[in-house]
Amino acid sequence: QTCALPILDLVAVEASAGSELGPRELALSPAAQKLAQVQTAVVERRFVEVETRMVGKVAIDETRLRDISAWVPGRIDRLYVDYTGVQVNEGDHMVYLYSPELLTAQQELVQALRALEQLGDGAVPSLRQTAASTVESARQRLRLWGLTPAQVAHIESVRTPSDRLTIYAPSSGVVVERHVGQGAYVKTGERIYTIADLSSVWLTLEAYESDLPWIHYGQEVDVVADSHPGERFGGRIAFINPLLDEATRTVAVRVNVPNGDGRLKPGMLVRAVASARTAADGRVIDASLAGKWISPMHPEIVKDGPGACDVCGMALVRSDRKSTRLNSSHQIISYAVFCLKK
Repeated sequence: QTCALPILDLVAVEASAGSELGPRELALSPAAQKLAQVQTAVVERRFVEVETRMVGKVAIDETRLRDISAWVPGRIDRLYVDYTGVQVNEGDHMVYLYSPELLTAQQELVQALRALEQLGDGAVPSLRQTAASTVESARQRLRLWGLTPAQVAHIESVRTPSDRLTIYAPSSGVVVERHVGQGAYVKTGERIYTIADLSSVWLTLEAYESDLPWIHYGQEVDVVADSHPGERFGGRIAFINPLLDEATRTVAVRVNVPNGDGRLKPGMLVRAVASARTAADGRVIDASLAGKWISPMHPEIVKDGPGACDVCGMALVRSDRKSTRLNSSHQIISYAVFCLKK
């Protein structure tokens, strides 16, 4: 037994009165528009914005590493800093060193001073000049062996040589390596400590080879660290490795970042975004460097006119010209940016 359904004729649906919709147009009510999240924008001609995302780690700035070494051979009687991670300031005592050779050099200075005094004011000028040169040579030898001017002046005042030498920190920073232990014998030039100044650090990032067209030397980078959520750190690209890692298909990119408060610590994971604008012909545009002069070695040094780098003293180069110190991947192309509305 089957159920018979009534058969009705199809009727064409006519557009509502006053509707001007075309065959390929769609009308949505205000409520439907909110659900569809429809957005509109004015049609205009402008440069394409490209964001390149990279990941990496915080690293020690290699240009801010300092070694404290033995300038004379001897035995380390005491290490004032006996573990790594200690913050030291310039001029802090670090090592107490015993050196017989140092005692001999001090004795030569004392004897030269006494010889100069014994000549008196009535001595032959040539003899006084020779004696004075001998004193200055003895002083210079002690300075070359690591004694400070204050230490040399103390030896001249007390006239008592010592076979011990205190080595002071040449700069402020954090002790990242201790190479010898207390009681060890060291040779001339042997390293005792390595100090790192962490007021500026490097970010070693990895960029895929497909992203290289959008990265250039001197480009500003926005950085966030997992250890400081919600905070942003900024820096400029200082180096793009000319070699590609074939295993990961990435290129190492280095960013210099100020770290005066020490919040960024070597080894921390970071994520970075480098924004770039491109013209119609694919050229990368950096409006912040338009008409500026930049250091070919330190991209954080940007000035309005020619001059010398405040860090290394190298002559600044125009940001829109290729410098002989920069390879093709580092060339900066800088233009003024205008939005041409249609």
